Amino acid sequence: MDDPAGPRLALVLHPHRDLREVVAHLVRWAEARGVELVVGAQDALRVDGGVLPVPADELADGATAVVSLGGDGTLLGALRLVADTPVPVLGVQLGHLGFLAEVQPNELDTALDRVLAGDFVVEPHSALRIETGTQHLVAFNDLALVRHPGRGSVDATLAVNGLRHGYYRCDALVVATAAGSSAYSYAAGGPLVSPSVGGVVVTPSAPMSGISRALVLGESDVLRLELNPRCGTLALEADGVGSGDVGPGTVLDVTVQPDAGQVIRLNPAVHHQRSRVKLSLLDLPLLPEQLRELLPPDLQKRFGAVVDDGA
Repeated sequence: MDDPAGPRLALVLHPHRDLREVVAHLVRWAEARGVELVVGAQDALRVDGGVLPVPADELADGATAVVSLGGDGTLLGALRLVADTPVPVLGVQLGHLGFLAEVQPNELDTALDRVLAGDFVVEPHSALRIETGTQHLVAFNDLALVRHPGRGSVDATLAVNGLRHGYYRCDALVVATAAGSSAYSYAAGGPLVSPSVGGVVVTPSAPMSGISRALVLGESDVLRLELNPRCGTLALEADGVGSGDVGPGTVLDVTVQPDAGQVIRLNPAVHHQRSRVKLSLLDLPLLPEQLRELLPPDLQKRFGAVVDDGA
């Protein structure tokens, strides 16, 4: 594909939401600034015009940035799409309790103007590269092996850098990046790991025997999970997206690709402050209106949208 004459933004859409109104607004913004918009061919029928459909594997070609319209899941999908040729990704928060997406819809025009001007910083994200022999997957948050009800549980042997460490018997086994440690791994009882540490967390959920605690490994470590003969049929998920079933005899090799993703940050300090508030809300068994009452008046106004997102 030839390089565009001017700036190009690639759009990645939430898989189910009706985003025609948002995309139409983006088209008007782009036409006023001479920006070309492209979208994956699979989403061409979900927009009304003014956006050029391209094959999914060409979405990032010549793009100034990728704009993710959805929640954290959509942003993770956008990162996976461009993991082989990283392009900065701007997350627009149209979901619920998002940790990665920074920009609210009413901030979109200003945010995009700053992207065109290069007025932003890039937050690097590491990715897991997973090979099963038949599949090659990328995950920016986590890899999960999850039992199907009535079809057995996880029974897997762990090796690190070629040395066998022990086995897991559990309902689910989660391998998470540092950034992904606040997601499934955290819900399963794993620790929160600062992205500056750059490690990997292996967390069993509902362990029955074997290794029962979360294990934190280095970013350069190579993991191998061997599914043992008594292992059940398991769902394989990368960033929560199903990738089929695996079972006894399957071997999964997991390595870390540092800086595989680039997330655009316009106001890093404000984003991290909001994320800390959101994370603290997850441990409070209260209704949104009760949470709002706990905040000081100045924070009620500033973080009102964050509390509403938790509903």
